[in-house]
Parts: sequence; structure tokens; C-alpha cells
Amino acid sequence: MAKVVVTGGAGFIGSHIVDSLLASGHSIEVIDDLSSGNTENLPAGVTLHKLDIRSADTRALLAKIQPDILVHAAAQISVRVSMENPVFDTEVNVVGLVNLLHAFAGRRYPHFVLLSTGGAIYGDQDVFPAPENHPIRASSVYGTAKRVDEMYLDLWGRQYGMSWTALRLANVYGPRQNPHGEAGVVAIFAQRLLRKQQPTINGDGTQTRDFVFVGDVAAAVKAVTDKSVTGIYNIGTGRETNVNQLYSMIRGAVGSQTEATHAEAKAGEQMRSCIDAALASKTFGWKPSMPIEQGIKATVEWFRQHAA
Repeated sequence: MAKVVVTGGAGFIGSHIVDSLLASGHSIEVIDDLSSGNTENLPAGVTLHKLDIRSADTRALLAKIQPDILVHAAAQISVRVSMENPVFDTEVNVVGLVNLLHAFAGRRYPHFVLLSTGGAIYGDQDVFPAPENHPIRASSVYGTAKRVDEMYLDLWGRQYGMSWTALRLANVYGPRQNPHGEAGVVAIFAQRLLRKQQPTINGDGTQTRDFVFVGDVAAAVKAVTDKSVTGIYNIGTGRETNVNQLYSMIRGAVGSQTEATHAEAKAGEQMRSCIDAALASKTFGWKPSMPIEQGIKATVEWFRQHAA
């Protein structure tokens, strides 16, 4: 049994990681400022520390706990916000990570697992799906910050011998996803249709993304923590789904006849994004197990049961 700290553990992805690691018998503590997380996402018996990852209190807590594994899921996740407020994004996504690393100065380092990003790091792709050695062409502050995070982990690994893993995630969806804001299109469409509201698709809907189920992401984190795998790995399905296809699947799962409206395309939005997870499969045996059609049904059912 390992001592594990999960930052952002009350959030969408973080809480699924907590569930997975808890089921494996690990001792879990969560650091979350609850700016987007929810205590209802956490199972009983998991200690929550309501702290900002940028704070001195967080450093002191980590120094006290001395975890064996630190899973860093806390982040500013909105590409739009990162461009409108780059200082805030950099403070949370870069300074926050460095603050966590600094907590262990002169002490034993945990195995550090970073939730990074696939599409936002690669930007406009040369090949589909993109492997890890694809050129980095981040087109947002968010994508750039996540790449900088990876570079910090590499530096700490070389300078201090810290073992680390960066998981470049595709577009994650599933139960508990936040339907407010812009980051969770599956959640947004599902909630709107269940409320008998008309969803809006930006652009003509032919833009594609690689949608990976949150349970599969949690399984990837468990796999790299079990084996202390080091390096950078894509976690995605390698399958492109366009927004029109996605909407059709969600509408079918809801049982709605509502057509979506279309609005102007978002400036600078990538038209295609898809990542290759072959290296993860080869290195630690991870493969996505949830087909998108089945994952959409599970997600819609969760929103149906948690309608507010």
C-alpha cells in the first residue's frame, strides 16, 4: 500500500483517479481548492485538504505527508481562459507545479504523475494519430504551460533523480464532467438535451477530436503508478469523432429529436486532433477499453440520474 496525494482529486478526472487508486488499497489524501471540484465526488474516508496548489501551506502539507506517489490533476483547463488571462493560467499550471516540486527540496521525492494534454500540445498535426515525437506546436497558453510542466519534470528527474510520468490526455469525457464552461462538450450537450434545451455547435461540426473515457484515463494512472513508469505517454483512442457525429450519439442516448443550432466557429480552433497511444500499450499495457458509443450512454445516464 502506497501513500498517495491527488491534487484536484475532487474534480472530474481526479475523483475517478481517487476511486481507482483507493480500490487498489492505497492510502489517499486529496488537495483541492474546490474552485471546480465537488466534495460529493469524493468517497467516504478520503481526507480532503482545501488548499491552493500555489500556497506555502500546500508545500508544508506535502513535506509532512511525504507521499510515495503524487498525482497532479489540479489545473486551469480552459484554453479560452488561458488566452484571455495568460498570467492566471501560468500561475496555476506552471507556478503551481513548481510549488509542488519545491515541497520536497532536500527530501525524498515521490513518483510524480502529471496529467498533461495531447491535442493542445501538438496543435495542428502533420499525421493522424500523432505519436509522442510529433512536433510541438501549441497554439494556446494552456498547451504551452503543460509542455513547460513536462520540461520541469524532466529537469527534476535529471537533477534530483525524481521518477515521473506525464500522460498526454486526449479529450476526456464521462460521468462527473462539469457541464458549465467550454471544456466538456459531451457534458454540455448531454445536460442541455436532458433539460430540453437546444445545444449550439460552433462551426459546421466537422472538426474532430479524440474522445477518451475517464475510466480509461484512471486505469492509465493506476498502471503507471503500479510500475513507476517514467516518461511521456499519449492516452487516447486513436479514433477521430467529429462534433456532428458526437451530437448524434448523445441525442440518441438521450432519446431526443432536438436539432442543434450552429454558431460561428471559434477563432483559432483546431480542425482535427487525434493521438496515438501505441507507446503506452507497448510500455505498460494500457489500451482504451470503453467504446465511445457505450461511454456516451454511460455518461448520459449519469447526467440523467444527477439532474439538477
